[in-house]
Amino acid sequence: MGIQQFRLPDVGEGLVEAEIVSWKVKPGDTVKLNDTVVEIETAKSLVELPVPYAGVVTELLVPEGETVPVGTPIIAVQTGEATPGDLTPPVTEGTPKEDLVPSIPGEEARTPNLVGYGPRATEAKRRPRKTVGSEVAAQAGPAVAEPAAPAPVPVPAPVEVAGGNEAGSVHVLAKPPVRKLAKDLGIDLAQVTATGPGGIITRADVENHTAAQAAPAQAVPSQVAPVVGAQGDTRIPIKGVVKVMAQAMVSSAFTAPHVTEWITVDVTATMDLVERLKKDKAFRDLRVSPLLIVAKAVTLAARRTPIINATWDEANQEIVIKGSVNLGIAAATPRGLIVPNIKSADSLTLPELCGALNDLVATAREGKTSPADQAGGSFTITNVGVFGVDAGTPIINPGESAILAFGVVRKQPWVVDDEIVPRWITTLALSFDHRLIDGEKGSTFLADVAGILEDPARALMF
Repeated sequence: MGIQQFRLPDVGEGLVEAEIVSWKVKPGDTVKLNDTVVEIETAKSLVELPVPYAGVVTELLVPEGETVPVGTPIIAVQTGEATPGDLTPPVTEGTPKEDLVPSIPGEEARTPNLVGYGPRATEAKRRPRKTVGSEVAAQAGPAVAEPAAPAPVPVPAPVEVAGGNEAGSVHVLAKPPVRKLAKDLGIDLAQVTATGPGGIITRADVENHTAAQAAPAQAVPSQVAPVVGAQGDTRIPIKGVVKVMAQAMVSSAFTAPHVTEWITVDVTATMDLVERLKKDKAFRDLRVSPLLIVAKAVTLAARRTPIINATWDEANQEIVIKGSVNLGIAAATPRGLIVPNIKSADSLTLPELCGALNDLVATAREGKTSPADQAGGSFTITNVGVFGVDAGTPIINPGESAILAFGVVRKQPWVVDDEIVPRWITTLALSFDHRLIDGEKGSTFLADVAGILEDPARALMF
């Protein structure tokens, strides 16, 4: 018999700490292999963790509401004889603390870190929890699937690489073009999960890390502890979703030359179509909205202008046109602004796309959007109309080349056959990277989207 300590694991998000949100067990409970024992929150999502062995819970080592680094023991379980699947050695009285920390032969003992097992100078800080209760809504700006990146591989022969941390360098493996890309994007390679052979960080690793961090501007800080000063000033710590959003937006704004074009559209025919679809049996139990038609119009218009669904590869000096449209939908959640994406949205039928949109919103509302659902996007729609806003100039998600802002749909006077009549009107605003999308391509794409919304029958032409 022995006591096994389960340490906070690497959940594959490129982060170094997490908050213990809620325990699902208590001391004395019996747990089976892979039973869910705790819910944690990172800067990206809420994650339920399974216990890697069976036994009786003897102690919860970290209280709810506390933020701790990856590698910290969080729960102790009394088990039978230790097995190869145990994550930590048995803990007995008198066991030195340093003996519980995994180490790589030939290296000094060090505190486990999410990526690369690098040393950590800061200590865990406790913060008060706040209640999650606000609704999910599409929001302006970028921040919506490929499998989550695997756990980091110990570096066998580290090389010195310039990074974004205070130390100025970290031990990671990456080729010069990848290091240059990370530097251009302002990414610290120590925070990127390596998937290449022998722990090498690849270009795809950097792009996936950047995409997962992408979040649009104007996100509302959530679940942080504000500090009110003597003069009434409120200071809110820059952390979590707000921090990664800020980094992503600065990187995008100062890397890609943005151009924004606007078009005002009569979408009366689209609104009529939405009402008909709501009564169609193919959409039973589905929520149909104008956003569905906009999403479909984007995937169709991208067929004629595929460059809109591309990315700029600075390191290799290439333009990469994506093979499918991974359609991101910016969503304001109780935790902040995120952008989950629908994989291969261009291959879905209209009912399938509607179901995917419904699932995306429901998952975000529950705070269950996974890092994989936020990675790998190729084009984003931000629905500012739900807030009564006409339009805006959204910032492109890193790793993408364009983003469409969909404004409020409202009845306005409109000239039809020389007569002024009330019509449903909206405004679309497209921001695109002018390095690879010129004015003609951007204008063609935007006009095609607008044309389908004005007359959905035009979709038959694509």
